[in-house]
Amino acid sequence: MSEESGEVRWLTDTEMLVWRSYIVSTLMLRHRLHRELAEREDVSLIDYEVLVCLSSAEGGAMRMSELATMLGSTKSRLSHQITRMEAEGLVRRVRQTCDRRAVAAELTEQGAELLRRSAPTHVNGVRTHFVDLLTEQEQEVLGRAFSRVLAHLSEPED
Repeated sequence: MSEESGEVRWLTDTEMLVWRSYIVSTLMLRHRLHRELAEREDVSLIDYEVLVCLSSAEGGAMRMSELATMLGSTKSRLSHQITRMEAEGLVRRVRQTCDRRAVAAELTEQGAELLRRSAPTHVNGVRTHFVDLLTEQEQEVLGRAFSRVLAHLSEPED
């Protein structure tokens, strides 16, 4: 049974349970983390993720295309987000010195301060709603499994 022959390998009950649990829990987790950040720190989860990516980049700046890839976003969607974050003073667009045509997003001091202030709320949420619910062995298994999924999805499509 294969896609090429037109036959579908339907999910078993176990596979369906894993898939649905993953999908629903991931959506609910992201919603909860977003709500906690928005209510306590006045920052969205996606803005927080941009700040984290930029803070971990050399010089606090990253090419827009690379940032979009890291966030699983489109360049267009990220461009709108960066425009909004620029207006709030959290990031700025800069030309890269090595390639003047390339545009990068750079973390501002205001963005770095927001990240410092909101990080404890986010980390506590990740621990409470995810990490602390898993044994060390489960964390290792999930880490290996999702690293493999990420590597697969990061490969160029044929």
